[in-house]
Amino acid sequence: MTAVDTYAIDASQRGLSFRLGEQLYATPLAQVSEVIRDGELTPVPGAASDLLGIRHLRGRIVPVLDGRRRLDLPEAEPGNDADVRLVMLAYGGHLVGVRVDAVGDLVALDAAQIAPPPPGRAEREDDPVHGVLPWQGGFVALLDVRRFCRLPLESEAA
Repeated sequence: MTAVDTYAIDASQRGLSFRLGEQLYATPLAQVSEVIRDGELTPVPGAASDLLGIRHLRGRIVPVLDGRRRLDLPEAEPGNDADVRLVMLAYGGHLVGVRVDAVGDLVALDAAQIAPPPPGRAEREDDPVHGVLPWQGGFVALLDVRRFCRLPLESEAA
């Protein structure tokens, strides 16, 4: 089974694209709970460097990751945050926010057009990129929500 096979794409599925740095990424729309404006976060002492903090969202405490840090991308230039959003991702009862530079378009996740990740990425056990999709003269990197948010398998989440 290839990495693309494990992404479990349904032919009619769509994804939400978002920008981190100069690259577009997408996650299955079915795993996007909502998109909200960036706001005040409570820091978590001793947390991983990509965890910005926690946020209260309608009675839930939600961890918020920095998407750039999670993917080892350079920090954003200061003062350019008008388009910054938090994409709330859901997996197996977990809700995790991810700060992104901007939210993009809906993308048709056509399994026939999905290619494996670039060479070198697939060998990394924790790499959340599971495939790439041609898009508007470039490509969209497809993210596995569970790996991106470092969550346990649904069978382990109970």
